[in-house]
Amino acid sequence: MTATTRVFAVTGGASGIGFAFSEALARAGHSVVIADLRGASEAAERLTAQGLKVIGTQTDVIKPADVVGMLEQTVKAFGRLDVLVNNAGLFTTLALKPFDQISDAEWMRVMEVNTLGPFVCAKAVVPEMRKNGFGRIVNIASTTPIKGTPNMLHYVASKGAVIAFTRSLARELGKDGITVNAIAPGFTLSDGVLENDLHSQMGDVVRKTSRSLQRDQVPEDLVGALLFLASDGASFITGQTIAVDGGSVFI
Repeated sequence: MTATTRVFAVTGGASGIGFAFSEALARAGHSVVIADLRGASEAAERLTAQGLKVIGTQTDVIKPADVVGMLEQTVKAFGRLDVLVNNAGLFTTLALKPFDQISDAEWMRVMEVNTLGPFVCAKAVVPEMRKNGFGRIVNIASTTPIKGTPNMLHYVASKGAVIAFTRSLARELGKDGITVNAIAPGFTLSDGVLENDLHSQMGDVVRKTSRSLQRDQVPEDLVGALLFLASDGASFITGQTIAVDGGSVFI
């Protein structure tokens, strides 16, 4: 039986975990729109040079006009949008610090990108999914709110909000045949993490002290969960958060 092919939009899809998603989805035969603030066209060119069905569009996920433009380009290129992957977020550029050293401006910026972004994107794409009678929204959360990880309260709070957003939106969209789920990665060695010594050191601690499978987590470890949630086999799963972290937390 031939697997169903989908049309995906991956926010933050030009680098790190997002690019791992974009590449794996395209290699699996899906059509992919890389939506990113930087590097979207270049990332898409890397994949189209290999004969893959990918386009790139510069998109700021907190700007409704940008997101609507991304949707319009998606429909123009591929005829529809099936799956939104809300992956864009702030993490690797954040310094680890006690909560009382986080400025109000930094708190609001993290919340803006990590929580307003998925909200703006969902509002833009749901009418298209309703029209088609099908849709999947996959939000990239984190295991940090489950652990209560210290010294990054703004990030942890934002990802806790993503999990809550996933559950509530799933209730609202079930009647439309749209599923909403979240993937909660553990500490993942993305490009941005590898460039930050403090984050890399934190990864060493996680691997040695709390991870059942004691190896480093890489972006490719998250691909299987995304492919599953977009597949026909996940048609009766919604409102769920899947932890992909080598057995560091158990939900």
